[in-house]
Amino acid sequence: MSAIALGRLSRRCALLEHTVLRPGVFLDRDGTTSEELGYLNHISRFRMLSGAAAAIRRLNEARMVVTNQSGFGRGYFPEALVLEVHERLVSELAREGARVDGVYYCPHVSSDDCACRKPKTGMLEQAAADLRLALDRSFVVGDRAGRYQPDFVAADLSQAVEWILEDNRR
Repeated sequence: MSAIALGRLSRRCALLEHTVLRPGVFLDRDGTTSEELGYLNHISRFRMLSGAAAAIRRLNEARMVVTNQSGFGRGYFPEALVLEVHERLVSELAREGARVDGVYYCPHVSSDDCACRKPKTGMLEQAAADLRLALDRSFVVGDRAGRYQPDFVAADLSQAVEWILEDNRR
């Protein structure tokens, strides 16, 4: 199993200053909440990671999933499959009493140089605007430290959630 990298965001959100914003926890999909399979080209290949739903259920703050899905942009599979996988993720979480507040994905390939493809922050900024989140008090959880500069590297999502909850108690 790969390590889980966590980091605080330091980008500003363009929301009104007097608005009370809450922190969020942004979860990468592949390798963090579900098995990393390269390009997930069929719904039958989707597998939730053991303990992911229980870990997400423990979070008291906003949760969303942000994921690069360039396989769609490359024509490897249709957008309908991306949406079906996200529906399955939400359904499996709900079955175990967990939820996410949104699922955001980037369909672009690296060469498109879009603002939404991780590690850029477009998806995070969109979620912050949609859900009134304070990005400077939010967390990113992913399976690759190279996407973000991690403040902590956890063994799995459960340990990452423990670290986030402990940090919010301080």
